[in-house]
Amino acid sequence: MPYEIRSLTDNDTALMYDMLDCFSSVFDEPENYAENRPGVGYLHSLLGSGMFVAMAAVVDGKLAGALAAYELKKFEQERSELYIYDLGVYPEYRRQGIATALIKAIQQEAVKRGAWVVYVQADYEDDPAVRLYSKLGHKEEVLHFDLPV
Repeated sequence: MPYEIRSLTDNDTALMYDMLDCFSSVFDEPENYAENRPGVGYLHSLLGSGMFVAMAAVVDGKLAGALAAYELKKFEQERSELYIYDLGVYPEYRRQGIATALIKAIQQEAVKRGAWVVYVQADYEDDPAVRLYSKLGHKEEVLHFDLPV
């Protein structure tokens, strides 16, 4: 099944809502992605900010999977990192290379931006994600802490 990878611009807010639907479904987290959604103006601003990257995999005009990433400008050197915050593919489109294609597209975007690395986190129990990321990069054992505000 052929797919197209699209980099979203500030004119693609409708597709951003499709991405939220995708992440809500594949992560089973409607409280984070389906409830209390941002307005069009917010998404337009985010997409036009230069610090946010959204990519969509489209099959026959329908969203099959998506990736959301942030560019983090560093202070210790004149460089940046791209952090893949969300990556999801609908179950019916899995095992067709879509996630890998999305990652390769963000790697190309990193090159265009002069970033020195793309990184992503995965939960230990998320075997498909761990296998995918292990195939494409090297693993670092780190601890992650959420600090309340």
